[in-house]
Amino acid sequence: MSIERIEPGSRMSQGAVHGNTIYLAGQVASDPVGTGVTAQTQNILVQIDRLLAVAGSDKDHILSATIYLADIGHFAEMNAAWDAWVSKDHPPARATVEARLCDPQYLVEIVIVAARLA
Repeated sequence: MSIERIEPGSRMSQGAVHGNTIYLAGQVASDPVGTGVTAQTQNILVQIDRLLAVAGSDKDHILSATIYLADIGHFAEMNAAWDAWVSKDHPPARATVEARLCDPQYLVEIVIVAARLA
């Protein structure tokens, strides 16, 4: 079975598809400077929607999400954006953890695994 790379670069791809499973790289805000957790989360969710569409899927087909917060004290702010976006009929399995991210400007990073539409 082949592997399809989504937006490959020299270090990493934004996603990979194997069979009918889509694995997105950790997504961070495209412009984090001066933005808070809610705005960064909203920006990331737009990116996830776009990458899932490129891979032939959508948020209704997300299997799992792992959310990394630089400060778990911002859990409610992240959830405000997540709850407005997530499929109410098909919510994925999810974990949220506190982690030091690669740059202090990043407050949120989200990793997604989804099923490709049949």
